[in-house]
Amino acid sequence: VRSRELEMIETDGYMMNGIDHRPRSQQSNYGDGYMEQEEEWEREGLLDPAWEKQQKKTFTAWCNSHLRKAGTSIENIEEDFRNGLKLMLLLEVISGETLPKPDRGKMRFHKIANVNKALDFIASKGVKLVSIGAEEIVDGNLKMTLGMIWTIILRFAIQDISVEEMTAKEGLLLWCQRKTAPYKNVNVQNFHLSFKDGLAFCALIHRHRPDLIDYNRLSKDNPLENLNTAFDVAERHLDIPRMLDPDDLINTPKPDERAIMTYVSCYYHAFQGAYQAETA
Repeated sequence: VRSRELEMIETDGYMMNGIDHRPRSQQSNYGDGYMEQEEEWEREGLLDPAWEKQQKKTFTAWCNSHLRKAGTSIENIEEDFRNGLKLMLLLEVISGETLPKPDRGKMRFHKIANVNKALDFIASKGVKLVSIGAEEIVDGNLKMTLGMIWTIILRFAIQDISVEEMTAKEGLLLWCQRKTAPYKNVNVQNFHLSFKDGLAFCALIHRHRPDLIDYNRLSKDNPLENLNTAFDVAERHLDIPRMLDPDDLINTPKPDERAIMTYVSCYYHAFQGAYQAETA
């Protein structure tokens, strides 16, 4: 079973924030369905600016969780990748591979060359980035930068997730459903509304580390407390940084799916990594 997100990423017209850049005649019905859904969300005003704000916070934290291994970090996601140096470093850290030597010059063409090296590396991993150009990243285009980081997250943190023949997004969702099935007031059907009250996050932690959370004391009526409990425990005991803002999740009618998927994938890798270490 192929992931819809991967279908999107592997087409020549990668859908950037709901935009398919291929000619209409080349767009598949499969992609159109997803596109129409995102267009509907855009009309409702849910993609921008609330979702953009959530993605920026989450993707910045995700990048820093890897960049800190190389002794650095970013503060502003659309500014700090503009010269391509930290972008290349990020790819080296998450892939374990060495990219071509970066250009250290400060001219625009040096920056474009570095970003192109990063994009070429991403493309070498089977990801087509037709609608994302080095110039947009160098110019600090936020939407394009978020789209690029999402493709990196999808390729390196989500694509290889596999649960009973389900892969990537569907595999991660199935994993969440299986792990939270025994818990009252948790019914994970998606990566947006199902996580708004915080109980799904708490259930995932309790399922693997029951010593960290007293699940029976939690209430569906206290979403802020639940979210803060999960995020604090994950940061303190699981080395998963805070990537989501509780107030944003509660106050946004439909929280950003990509932001929640990114954060939940960190739970998956933390718990599956611990399980594999125990059974090795």
